[in-house]
Amino acid sequence: MSATEFLERAKKNKADEFYTQLPDIEAEMRHYKEHFRNKVVFCNCDDPYESNFFKYFAMNFNFLGLKKLIATCYDGSPVAGQELPLFDIEELEGKDSDPKHPHKIEITEVRDENEDGAIDLADVEHLIKNKKNTLTLLRGNGDFRSAECIKLLTEADIVVTNPPFSLFREYVSKLIEHGKEFLIIGGQNAITYKEIFKLIKENRIWLGIDNGGTKWFRVPTHYDIKTESRIKIENGIKYFSMGSIMWFTNLDHAKRHENLTLYKHYTPEEYPHYVNYDAIEVSKTSDIPCDYDGAMGVPITFLDKYNPEQFEIIGSSRFVGKPMSQVATKGTYVSGGVRFYLPNGDGSYRC
Repeated sequence: MSATEFLERAKKNKADEFYTQLPDIEAEMRHYKEHFRNKVVFCNCDDPYESNFFKYFAMNFNFLGLKKLIATCYDGSPVAGQELPLFDIEELEGKDSDPKHPHKIEITEVRDENEDGAIDLADVEHLIKNKKNTLTLLRGNGDFRSAECIKLLTEADIVVTNPPFSLFREYVSKLIEHGKEFLIIGGQNAITYKEIFKLIKENRIWLGIDNGGTKWFRVPTHYDIKTESRIKIENGIKYFSMGSIMWFTNLDHAKRHENLTLYKHYTPEEYPHYVNYDAIEVSKTSDIPCDYDGAMGVPITFLDKYNPEQFEIIGSSRFVGKPMSQVATKGTYVSGGVRFYLPNGDGSYRC
């Protein structure tokens, strides 16, 4: 199966262990420094022994001027330290808090313990090992919906993580319900979810900056996809590449206010009109005509260029198009739910 098909199956089977790589996190976070100063950051789907989100914010705690960093892991996540251990687990297991159970880590300061002029993971390790109550057990299962994690959510200013693919709708719903700022990873298809698209249309959620492209996620060894080019193993660790990954956020950034340069001109021949909705077809974002002010159907990738000061989102073809049964004879089109259709010129229609 393709990477997209694997993500869809992962949602159905709740195979949600996709660990984001540190360079991908760094590439996005560097655009939001001003948002983090004196803020409480919560990584609520992140075993700190596995998560690069925790590593990033711990190492950059002072640089970003954070007030507090909180990370929680859920029951059923990989045994802490089983792969790519961040800390010496055996030394921690003798303490009151056992990191092999659902736990949380709270950091309010990070010092340069090695006095080498830079904060690194060794300094964070020293802090967790030596400061009492930095690492504590959770009473519940660590699920982001649990009472404990919701209480931590209310304390947080910004949530940053890679949430479970299978629970993306519910996860975003919790963030919106509690009025939180966030920067999270999701599949491109999440844009088409009714609940998510509504928020995008209302300009309550938008895409981040480093979207698309190839991103490699560390996965458990038993995960598999047929496309060999999307699998690699380095030092015994398996990775999947996913090319349809997006950042979803409600943190403002400069890219969101950049005007898309338009150079093409409208002609009826080049921009055919849909038969079941009053709009023209624009197959590529770069082909949006500069002299047409009516409704246009654009590809989903348009949202990566969307500037709300330049364009207005009216709706999605999944929800606003008229059913083809009302405009054409059965058999002249391929059914498949509400979509936009164009005439083929021979009495039939294509989706």
